[in-house]
Amino acid sequence: MPDSFFASSKTRKRKRSQPTPSRQNGTKFKSKPSKPSKKPRLDEELSEHSGDDNDDNEWGGIQDMDLRAEEPDPNASDDEDIDETPAEKRLRLAQLYLDSVKESLADGEFDAAEIDKEIISSRLKQDVLSHSGKVHLFIADSYSSSLRSTLQPPPTLRTRGHRFSVTSAVTSSSAKYLYTSGKEGSIIKWDLITGKKLATVYKSRPLESMSSAKNKGKGKAKAQDSTDVQGHTDEILTIALSSDGKYLASGGRDRRLIIWDAETLSLLKIFQGPMNHKDTISALSFRHASHTLFTASFDRTIKLYDLTPSILGYTETLFGHQDSILSVSSLSGENCVSVGGRDKTARYWKIVEESQLVFRGGGRSRVREILEGGLRADDIDAEREEEEGKKEKKGEGYVEGSLECIAMIDESTFVTGGDSGYAPTSSHFANLTSHTRISHSSISLWSTTKKKPVFTQPLAHGLHSVHSSTEGLIQTPRWITALTALPYSDLFASGSWEGQIRLWKLDPKLKSFSLLGNVSIPGVVNSLQLVSPPKSFFTSRPQPTPASTSNPITTITTTAAASLPPASATGATPESGSSWLPHSLLHSLTSSSSTHILLSSPLTFIIAGTGQEHKFGRWLTVKEGAVNGAYVVALLPSDSDSAGGGVLGVNGQSNVEGSRTF
Repeated sequence: MPDSFFASSKTRKRKRSQPTPSRQNGTKFKSKPSKPSKKPRLDEELSEHSGDDNDDNEWGGIQDMDLRAEEPDPNASDDEDIDETPAEKRLRLAQLYLDSVKESLADGEFDAAEIDKEIISSRLKQDVLSHSGKVHLFIADSYSSSLRSTLQPPPTLRTRGHRFSVTSAVTSSSAKYLYTSGKEGSIIKWDLITGKKLATVYKSRPLESMSSAKNKGKGKAKAQDSTDVQGHTDEILTIALSSDGKYLASGGRDRRLIIWDAETLSLLKIFQGPMNHKDTISALSFRHASHTLFTASFDRTIKLYDLTPSILGYTETLFGHQDSILSVSSLSGENCVSVGGRDKTARYWKIVEESQLVFRGGGRSRVREILEGGLRADDIDAEREEEEGKKEKKGEGYVEGSLECIAMIDESTFVTGGDSGYAPTSSHFANLTSHTRISHSSISLWSTTKKKPVFTQPLAHGLHSVHSSTEGLIQTPRWITALTALPYSDLFASGSWEGQIRLWKLDPKLKSFSLLGNVSIPGVVNSLQLVSPPKSFFTSRPQPTPASTSNPITTITTTAAASLPPASATGATPESGSSWLPHSLLHSLTSSSSTHILLSSPLTFIIAGTGQEHKFGRWLTVKEGAVNGAYVVALLPSDSDSAGGGVLGVNGQSNVEGSRTF
């Protein structure tokens, strides 16, 4: 007989077929809420129109979701094939790219008959290398014979329109217009083809000075809002132009960052006050092919601004420098480099990673360590002293004193310039005086893969000699005041105040650099830029006039130095419709025979902003031959000399009647 327990007629809970209601509050365990109970709230958050007439269908399960792929748009691409394999797709895209290259070459630079496999191959290689972010233009050697030739100078344009020193001179990649800024607070726009002045923006008068003059002797005046002033109210120290030539940015001692329409020079935006710089704006740089602007200031910060029309505002601040930031540079990548003056550091900023690499310009000086309390005079490491003695014998005892300027060569290589000093050993400390301490201006080559300079060139611009009645001959270094590089090439330039701009050639392995040649430019070089104009710059030129009618004021003459206009002149330019470049040169550069020459070794413009004073102060004044203006020097490849009829004086006639160099 079965057990009564198994014979029980009591119904078990697990066999209940009807859904049970929710348990009472006194139950020990609470059942989990069913998933459909959350569906209405989630659907309400995702969509405002999730409801239906039938409440039961409001939160359907995954079975109710439409997981089918969208129907392809028949108008999206006629060439797209659903059954296309990856290899066929790559082949189709490559063919489309080749067709676009041919169309661009035929429309812009070459005739359809001239397009061959060699030109297309060169263009494809150029595109690949340009996207790599590394040095790929090895063109410096093509300018060597032109720079070393003493028979003829390169064609030169000089602009004069500023009362005080020109602090910055820039142009876009199209090289259509030139923009200059001066310490008097004005910005001038020039036609780079003819040298004609097109527009001027003058310094605005501060509201405080106007109100004080109006209410003089009437007690305290009401405070004025400085944002009502349109324009700059003090010295403009730096300007920058976007690569597409759309925006012009300017900054200076009034702590204002102003964005201008580059075409009309109309004011678009003023950045001032909270979240903006709190001290003098010292340097500006646009990211290539972008509207991202990097700004540097004496407040030791770098700020980023996005100038796209939909944003046009501040985005980020970078901290790290311990002294005033004097220079900033950027290329196409999402990074920039800067130097911090007396903090003796160059910093490589990685914007996306929100990090920075710090490069210290030189080792520690024994004198500095003693003066700062880091060492006692009698506590000297004998081993380090022996190493310093070896460096002294080899002439390597240079310690960076300040980093003044910086320029990016490619995405991982840059150069810095400034002044550096000889680090004496303890045996020289007792005899160290202000007159016996020797300092040297140097240019250093850096790589992001090494903490120390790859190569350093001391005394890059020589020594300045001064005769003293008590001390005799005193020699002081000429520090580097400006640096620039032709992007992704082996050519860069430096400036000081000895009357010459020096061009340097990088080693193919980027391990060193050497002097390529000099270009005579008088005065203090406050800014430099190297740019290779496109062929459209020459094809869109006005009809040139004969050389005999060219204006000697703009294209400078050897014998007419005394006939130059006074500094207050508004800026003489060539005759209307004429070009400062000689006709023979323009014809050679636009002719079909020079097509391959122009593609391999382009014409390069050196754009320099000069003056009688340094842009940051008045501690240095150069009077002899110095002019407050901008210079544009045309450097031609050696192969173009003969094609242009000896434009640079290798074997031909003078480029412009009476032209000269300084």
